[in-house]
Order: sequence, then structure tokens, then C-alpha cells
Amino acid sequence: MADSRNDIRDDADLPVVVATPDPKNVQELTQYVTVLLQQMQERFQTMSDQIIARIDEMGTRIDDLERNISDLMTQAGPEETEK
Repeated sequence: MADSRNDIRDDADLPVVVATPDPKNVQELTQYVTVLLQQMQERFQTMSDQIIARIDEMGTRIDDLERNISDLMTQAGPEETEK
């Protein structure tokens, strides 16, 4: 079984580009905040996509487990209940 934890990117891999670290006027401050918000949105979107992918994978695994349990129960045949 493959371990999908290795395909998750670390936040350190994401590029960090800041407009101006020390804004001098309102325009630079606006640009700085805009870029910062865009970066946050991109990171949240990446994390959201990763979470959804893991949930989908978990759903598939649960479906497989249910199918395997059903197959095992069918192979075992009907059990007599003791009274």
C-alpha cells in the first residue's frame, strides 16, 4: 500500500514574494497587503485541495474495506446462532 503522506508539499516549498517589506506610502502598503492576502489564499487553497484529496482517498479505502468484509462474510457462509 502506497503512503500518500510523502506527496504533500511543505509550506517551505512555496515561494514567498513580498512586495515591499517596509512600505513607504499608502500605495506600497496596499500592494504589500494585496500580495500577502494572495499568498495566504494560495496556501489555504493548496491545503484545502490536499485535505479534500485525503478525504476522497479515505472514502475509497473505506469502500474497499466494506467490500472486503462483505466478501469474507459471504465466503464464511451463514453461521448458526446458538440458543
